Amino acid sequence: MFEFHWPWMALLLLLPLLIRLFWSRPPNRQHESVEGMQTTLLHPSLTHLQDAFHTRQPRQPLSARLYSWLLHLLWLALVLALMRPQWLEPYTENRTAGYDLMLAVDASHSMNALDFTLNDEQVSRMQVVKGVVAKFIEGRQGDRIGLVVFGSKAYVLSPLTYDRKAVNSLLSEVIPRIAGDGTAIGDALGLGVKKLRERPQGSRVLLLIADGENTAGTIPPLKAAQLAAEEGIRIYSIGVGSDKKRVPIMENGRIITRTDLGFNEAVMREIAETADGAYFRATDTAALEKIYLHIDELEKTEAESRTVFIPQPLYYWPLSAALLLLLLLGIYPEGRQRRLRGGGYA
Repeated sequence: MFEFHWPWMALLLLLPLLIRLFWSRPPNRQHESVEGMQTTLLHPSLTHLQDAFHTRQPRQPLSARLYSWLLHLLWLALVLALMRPQWLEPYTENRTAGYDLMLAVDASHSMNALDFTLNDEQVSRMQVVKGVVAKFIEGRQGDRIGLVVFGSKAYVLSPLTYDRKAVNSLLSEVIPRIAGDGTAIGDALGLGVKKLRERPQGSRVLLLIADGENTAGTIPPLKAAQLAAEEGIRIYSIGVGSDKKRVPIMENGRIITRTDLGFNEAVMREIAETADGAYFRATDTAALEKIYLHIDELEKTEAESRTVFIPQPLYYWPLSAALLLLLLLGIYPEGRQRRLRGGGYA
């Protein structure tokens, strides 16, 4: 489909006409004439002389008329370029039916705790979370996925999107304490509910990954879970942590042992039950499959299809024509009368 992006620029086509109508001509304009039309004979009665010899005014030279046409075409080409002609190429994007999943990932200081072992090597809670969530994202083909990270405050790192690779890439860059040292679970849930409530009901899921200890924020976790239930949003929580009383953690480049990094599994379970979801442990190898089954039981969002028009600019065609016309006017400058030195005309 063809269109002009700035069609109102066509008003400039009237500018030469307005100038001719309203611009006052210089006083000596009446003495100007093209070659062959200048009066060279003084006679007391030119009318009788013309009748006697049946004379007529000479026609305007072809070069002068051609020059005038070139000027008009030049102005037309420039105005067409200013109107920004473009060709609209239709592009249709089809999306299959799927779910709307918002992931809320704990990025507090406690996620540095080294209470997991992988291949006889201590790994942090954050490493376990990235491994579990990355597999989960890869398996959700056709779903819209968003990402919220939280510490002392909660932030939307990615809105709901079909680009799973982008979400996984953002998740891989998350490090503990990126959002503060605290754990604002309630605020993260509230932010997730705010983003999901805009989507159709029946397919909205909030996945919470945390250690269960709420130490910051303004919204209590259970209150946020109740808000999610009222909006028809299910919360599936994944607990990350161990039941050890003394937990090693990496701080300032060295490993120390702390006793205040407990894992509150009861809170995570209650959050999930309040929002009609389920609770899982990150160490459970079958946890992902169980979450898949629970989510797949929900109603999917209807398939989406939208058509957008991608503009292809065409202004360079009239602009190239204008440059060519300008070149012709420069090569053949004799098409109009030019004032010579000394006040004469040629």
